[in-house]
Amino acid sequence: MPSSDKPSHPNAPPSEQMKEPPERIAELERSPRGANERSPQPGAPVALQAAVQALISYFNGRGESLLGIATRVILPIILLFIGIAGYNKFSVEKPEEAPPRPEAKPIEARVHELKRQDYQVLVPSQGNIRAHSLVTFTAQVPGRVQVIHPAFEDGAFFKKGDVLLEIDPVDFQVAVISAQAQVASAQLNLDKEEALAEQARLDWKDLGYKDEPSALVRREPQLKAARQGLLLAEAQEASALRNLERTKVTAPFDGRVLSRTTGVGQTIGAATPLGEIFATDYSEVRLPVSTLRLTDITLPEDTDDPSLPVILQDGINEDSADVWEARILRTEGALDASTLELFAIARIEDPFGLKSEKVPLRVGQPVTAAIPGKILEDVFVIPREAVSQLSRIRIVDPETMKLGTTYIRPLHSDDDHIVFKSSSIEDGTLLVLTRLVYAPDGGEVVVIEDELPEDTADSLQGESNTVSQSAKTPEKTGK
Repeated sequence: MPSSDKPSHPNAPPSEQMKEPPERIAELERSPRGANERSPQPGAPVALQAAVQALISYFNGRGESLLGIATRVILPIILLFIGIAGYNKFSVEKPEEAPPRPEAKPIEARVHELKRQDYQVLVPSQGNIRAHSLVTFTAQVPGRVQVIHPAFEDGAFFKKGDVLLEIDPVDFQVAVISAQAQVASAQLNLDKEEALAEQARLDWKDLGYKDEPSALVRREPQLKAARQGLLLAEAQEASALRNLERTKVTAPFDGRVLSRTTGVGQTIGAATPLGEIFATDYSEVRLPVSTLRLTDITLPEDTDDPSLPVILQDGINEDSADVWEARILRTEGALDASTLELFAIARIEDPFGLKSEKVPLRVGQPVTAAIPGKILEDVFVIPREAVSQLSRIRIVDPETMKLGTTYIRPLHSDDDHIVFKSSSIEDGTLLVLTRLVYAPDGGEVVVIEDELPEDTADSLQGESNTVSQSAKTPEKTGK
């Protein structure tokens, strides 16, 4: 049996390793090192003391000194704390100083000076020119077409009474001769009856009758029949002469040939269409007006109402500078069933420029119109491009040149302009025309003058006043 005071094996369980001989324990208690190892610091918790004693006993059992314990346990802990402290110290970056804020650059913008003015509302419309007195041309007598004159060619102009077409007159000449013979015969019959009546009157007197002869004795019925026969013959002669004249088909008015549908050698009847002609004294155009815009204009309803002037422009070539003056004389009595629009009828005098030097306005040509309406007084007229969403505009104080924002309530608008009233905006305030995306209120504005088109300024300053003055004429006339 092994002795109980034999040292325990290093690999023995901790319970056996911690059992030391009494001599060893006494020796350790006498040495300063052993006192330090065996007695923990006063005031330490019981659990900590037990852990320290167990740790010391473990390393003593392995024959290691306090230096070894410090090297293997305490030193790594110290290095760990040193590393954590160094990381916390050196990993924190110093806050960089913010760079100085750059000075705000001025805002470059095109502007327009706002001024109150009177604005003439113009209601746009369009239509096609239609001919006045467009009729189907026919002859009054039948026959074979013998001659077609140049004035009856497509597009030709003619005057009232011009011969356009001739029919073979031979048959009508024979009818005239026959009618003249009938007149001569009726005249001879009347002369005979008048002679017989005179002879009967004389015979009655020679017979010594004192009372008046009867109508039958005076041959009055025979005389009446002879006179009526002469009148009939003369009427037939006049009719034959008229039919002979009608073989030369003449123009009923000053006009122009739209189309010709007959030719030389064709046999025609009294109702055969020869072509289409129309008058050139004036033309008309139907201008549709939306019922939503009827409150902006006053249209004539009766012939006694004053006419309304309107300017027509070419609807085919938008770049054309040609204009035609017209006057709205009446309106149609019912709204259009499909569009619920009211059509106003405008008249254009001398559309082909026959009495003047203006450009011809042909039948069927599309035109656009600007119908003058009511006048808005003391309003601002601005281009549509200056208004952003929610009716917002950017303005500049002319004294401080600082940018600002305001909202407007439009009274009228069209494709190019918006009209509004505002008591908070003074005359002379600058309206920003440039689209500003990120421009805060209060920013300084630098005006760009060389990029503003001249036609934009002219349209804003002069267009409304010019139209307003021209539109006031019919109102004064109506009064």
